Amino acid sequence: MHSPVYNSNYNVINFQSHHCRLSFLSLPLFITALKPPRTARERKYTDTVSKRFYTSNSFRTRAMPSGEDNGALRNFKLNESTFLASLMPKKEIAADRFVEAHPEYDGRGVVIAIFDSGVDPAAAGLKVTSEGKPKILDVIDCTGSGDIDTSTIVKADDKGCIRGTSGNSLVVNSSWKNPLGEWHVGCKLVYELFTNTLTDRLKKERKKKWDEKNQEAIAEAVKQLDEFDKKHTKVDDTILKRKREDLQSRVDFLRKQAESYDDKGPIIDAVVWNDGEVWRAALDTQGLEDESGCGKLADFVPLTNYRIERKYGIFSKLDACTVVLNIYNEGNVLSIVTDSSPHGTHVAGITSAYHPKEPLLNGVAPGAQLISCKIGDSRLGSMETGTGLVRALIAAVEHKCDLINMSYGEPTLLPDYGRFVDLVNEVVNKHRLIFISSAGNNGPALSTVGAPGGTTSSIIGVGAYVSPAMAAGAHNLVEAPPEGLEYTWSSRGPTVDGDLGVCISAAGGAMAPVPTWTLQHRMFMNGTSMSSPCACGGVALLISAMKAEGVPVSPYSVREALENTSIPVGDSPEDKLSAGQGLMQVDKAYDYIQKSRDIPSVRYQIKITQSGKSTPTSRGIYLREADSCQRSTEWTVKVEPKFHDDASNLDELVPFEECVKLQSSGEAVVRAPEYLLLTHNGREFNIIVDPTTLNDGLHYYEVYALDCRSPWRGPLFRIPITITKPQAVKNRPPIIVFQGLSFVPGHIERKFVEVPIGATWVEVTVKTSGFTTARRFFIDSVQISPLQRPIKWETVATFSSPSSKSFAFAVEGGRTMELAIAQFWSSGVGSHHTTSVDFEIAFHGIDINKEEIILDGSEAPVRIDAEALLSLENLAPAAVLNKVRIPYRPVDAKLSTLPAERDKLPSGKQILALLLTYKLKFEEGAEIKPHIPLLNNRIYDNKFESQFYMISDTNKHVYAMGDVYPDTAKLPKGEYTLQLYLRHDNVQYLEKMKQLVLFIEKNLDEKDVIRLSFYAQPDGPVTGNSSFTSSVLVPGAKEAFYVGPPAKDKLPKGISAGSVLIGAISYGKVAFGVNNEGKNPEKNPVSYCISYIVPPVQFDEDKGKGSSSSCTKSVEEQLEEEVRDAKIRVLSSLKQSTDEERSDWKKLSISLKSEYPKYTPLLAKILEALISQNNVEDKIHHYEEIIGAADEVIGSIDTDELAKYFSLKSDPEDEGAEKLKKKMETTRDQLAEALYQKGLALAEIESIKGEKVVDKEDAKAASDSSVKPDLFEENFKELRKWVDVKSSRYGTLFVIRERRQGRLGTALKVLSDMIQEDGQPPKKKFYDLRLSLLEQIGWHHLVSYEKQWMHVRFPASLPLF
Repeated sequence: MHSPVYNSNYNVINFQSHHCRLSFLSLPLFITALKPPRTARERKYTDTVSKRFYTSNSFRTRAMPSGEDNGALRNFKLNESTFLASLMPKKEIAADRFVEAHPEYDGRGVVIAIFDSGVDPAAAGLKVTSEGKPKILDVIDCTGSGDIDTSTIVKADDKGCIRGTSGNSLVVNSSWKNPLGEWHVGCKLVYELFTNTLTDRLKKERKKKWDEKNQEAIAEAVKQLDEFDKKHTKVDDTILKRKREDLQSRVDFLRKQAESYDDKGPIIDAVVWNDGEVWRAALDTQGLEDESGCGKLADFVPLTNYRIERKYGIFSKLDACTVVLNIYNEGNVLSIVTDSSPHGTHVAGITSAYHPKEPLLNGVAPGAQLISCKIGDSRLGSMETGTGLVRALIAAVEHKCDLINMSYGEPTLLPDYGRFVDLVNEVVNKHRLIFISSAGNNGPALSTVGAPGGTTSSIIGVGAYVSPAMAAGAHNLVEAPPEGLEYTWSSRGPTVDGDLGVCISAAGGAMAPVPTWTLQHRMFMNGTSMSSPCACGGVALLISAMKAEGVPVSPYSVREALENTSIPVGDSPEDKLSAGQGLMQVDKAYDYIQKSRDIPSVRYQIKITQSGKSTPTSRGIYLREADSCQRSTEWTVKVEPKFHDDASNLDELVPFEECVKLQSSGEAVVRAPEYLLLTHNGREFNIIVDPTTLNDGLHYYEVYALDCRSPWRGPLFRIPITITKPQAVKNRPPIIVFQGLSFVPGHIERKFVEVPIGATWVEVTVKTSGFTTARRFFIDSVQISPLQRPIKWETVATFSSPSSKSFAFAVEGGRTMELAIAQFWSSGVGSHHTTSVDFEIAFHGIDINKEEIILDGSEAPVRIDAEALLSLENLAPAAVLNKVRIPYRPVDAKLSTLPAERDKLPSGKQILALLLTYKLKFEEGAEIKPHIPLLNNRIYDNKFESQFYMISDTNKHVYAMGDVYPDTAKLPKGEYTLQLYLRHDNVQYLEKMKQLVLFIEKNLDEKDVIRLSFYAQPDGPVTGNSSFTSSVLVPGAKEAFYVGPPAKDKLPKGISAGSVLIGAISYGKVAFGVNNEGKNPEKNPVSYCISYIVPPVQFDEDKGKGSSSSCTKSVEEQLEEEVRDAKIRVLSSLKQSTDEERSDWKKLSISLKSEYPKYTPLLAKILEALISQNNVEDKIHHYEEIIGAADEVIGSIDTDELAKYFSLKSDPEDEGAEKLKKKMETTRDQLAEALYQKGLALAEIESIKGEKVVDKEDAKAASDSSVKPDLFEENFKELRKWVDVKSSRYGTLFVIRERRQGRLGTALKVLSDMIQEDGQPPKKKFYDLRLSLLEQIGWHHLVSYEKQWMHVRFPASLPLF
């Protein structure tokens, strides 16, 4: 989930998912916001004021029920009870009246699966039902975001202690039963389980305490420095200078720690065991506790899977976060379940919260029970994943749920399509679950319903409605609207294939329970996320009644009852696109169900094709483009009755026969046959649609079927016909003006314009007048293009006073554009002034012969033909290459079958997983983003079930995670592993993916960004002449120019052949709002893709020249050298894993040393091999061997000759001199490495023995002296002659030396500089050394902080997928 979108004027925080996706479809009202919304799929708003609809300039009041019905109260005032009731709206859908009349039908016997961000079982109102039964039957993390690998098994020692995977020593409770004595252990950074909001709160509280301790340490360090300065007024002595530097370094280090403090949170240890009956788990949370001794493992009350005992715990009083533990895979996986936002608990509370002392705040169905299925992945900020969605469906069927509520969604490429949709259809049609979901918060433009709620036939999509009571009470408005209306932001239909999109509407806001970690009982949120559970609760009441009365429950009959008893919202047919069939009414739906209980449960599948065409198939008729609105068309409709999968052929399918009367809501435009006899196999009939006589604008009609025998049933099926007849732009230049549009709160104007062919962008100017208080407008533009998500541009414009604003955005020529302008429903409340708005839309366009430019890597430029078809345009091309796309294939592919506990489909099929491994390497730090063209940017409209990736370094530290919407990640220089995890039950699909090509898109540094040049002639890139900058395009006249490839010397360093440089190119100039002085095409409203294929590297003509002629050695000498080097290579290749292998290596090394006694490269290899030996028992002997080998390397080098060489400058143009330089540099490095390794070995021996190491001969010579020689110091001084001992390569020895001298502050400073300078993935030895220095100084708060970071930098293992 990316940053929320905020509304500063209306105190709204809008939870928003990753990459403009509609994760949750709600608008919580609890934080004052900071910035306006930005992009098409990010907008969700709230707050109030009366709403009216207009046609042109005339006012049209919405037809709504009056009196006591549905919260549509005129001239009312709130009292305490009506105020409380408005906070949890039930009156609007008649749920209050129904429960009052049938108190035993309050949801009892109904189980609802909540597909959301997780439900807190400790939240207010979610503990028990109205009958006293457990409210929540199970709590599941379907995403796997809380999974811990607990496959490591340990045994307790005599004291009952075990070693956790964090390295901590844990004491198990002696009363815990564990017959096998096997303890499964794992660990997790606790912040990975918390929401960002909770983490931020904890960080603030923890930092406050940390700062106090750090300030104490700083005060003490300053005191020591001050005392030193007072004692030593004049510091001339070297030792005293170093002592003062050390004290100053301590002060500086502590201050820097305060500046760089970044709390990654404590790590919690988890322990899992089998008590002989069930698997149990406990957590050690001491790192979260303030008081010492609290949070110990032994004090944790063990938990088993929630569904068994329905128990939960908390991590600590500080976080107050509820935790549920579920154990899978025979104790090898522990799922720690927390919620990923308050959203899911809020949604659950609306459906069924029960407050015995506050019944007005009850949810809609307080008697219902819940299953919490967390689909919002905590690793992705609560964005849903394919894994979460599929596991949730599995759980809903397994728990025999009656209902599913899902308040998640996003725009889709194809409606009613995809893997998730296929599984939902199975769940609904076979298992009879009723699936209810949010329609979306992307209104007010048409065709903005999201998937799956608004685009899937088997799901009931719900729009968001606000009543006057809600406006006055929940939204705290001074003046409520006179009647109810849809929220401005509620998504509208139809779908791109003509389906209505919104099925019904329900109350879209509530003050409902939230998790305990929010430190409050309830919170107000609004959105279609709230209308969906409101409707779901209403349906739960119906199912409760049906079960009690023995009426068979079917999604088909329930949907029919809801649609045919809803109260219309608005008085025009077009309002159905906003509110569906209207505001649901529980009591009327109940009456309908009772009356139709003996009627077969059937859904009617509608497939429509234009006569004479077999494709595409649609679910409605949507005439949107100009050509389809200018002629009469005939359509073939196939209606096919569908029964549930368990229906009896003889008893239900064969006898089925319905005589239906077809009626059209607009005979003059839509004509259909009068009657149809339907049987199980369905029938076809034709519809003729003639829009030629219609005025410009929106028109909605329906062809609906009535049962001739039971017309009271209402429509059995409906065929929606939406016509958006666009206005043509005939004048030139192409400008269209709408003047004097009148707005009051909630009013929406829709203008449909045929975008002229040749237009690529529009410039819109909005001028407002006639008001004194601020006005807020939603301005949306939508176009529909085949096999694309609706092309949407949107903005929110606030006018503090009458003024004008201008906007520019891209359009597609030849397609209808809807321009929807809406005064926000609560904007201008109480003002009673009508706002007048003038709109001017100017179309611009430069037609290009190539929309995508590909430079093939040659020196040839690419010709571009530009033409202005509409009016004079300024042609000012600009192009940049600012990214490189590098292709990778997997180095490994592993296919596995997943455990059946969570990953077996209701059909019985087992889900498989494919793990692909890619190796990445970056020579310098980079911003990168993975890109998988086949799979990215589609979650619901994707036939693949799931994808998830992780990028980790060599230490197993994860730098980035993602799924269908990859994020940019900053990676330091180094080597990385990218693992891509794919899931499906079809093994053939996965087999085809084993060599899946993945691209890494790397952002170029600003210095490496390439700005391409344009030329008037094809030879321009070579001659450098005839540059092209700009011109004026005259309509009808083409102009040609060339874009040249980048100069080879401008290509970024290290870029490999076959990589692709990508960027953007633009051609036009916008009259306002875009400062393109920097030639940045991405700032232009219209830009296109440009790419450059990197060619093979230039051949180096000088490479290899003179190599043979410069060799002065004889053939015999060359042969001897080759043999010698071959022997050394053999020695280097020998393994030393076993005693036998080590013996063989030692024999060969002795033999080679005797043969080449002073050959430095051989001696260096022997030293290298000794250093690499592991699991050495006699460490002192081992380090003495290293010292001996290092001395042999040092003794083989003539240091005087080496020093003499480096005192002189070599001639870089002399080939022989360059070869000698390289050889001498290698020798120097071998000398330095030997001295360095000798110093480390000496230090290790000192550490083991606890005394300084001295040379035996030196010790004998110095026996008469009181001063013993310091071999470490002598070695260090020799090393300092050759290298910078403070560099990251050799600095460890300098740090050890300072530590030996007691100068721990200086040691810390140098070590920190080394770490910062290194630039590679962290080296554990550096951080271990820093931790030991901090422990030695006694800065315990920094020791604790550093240990937390050790778990981040060097985790024991990669997290589970």
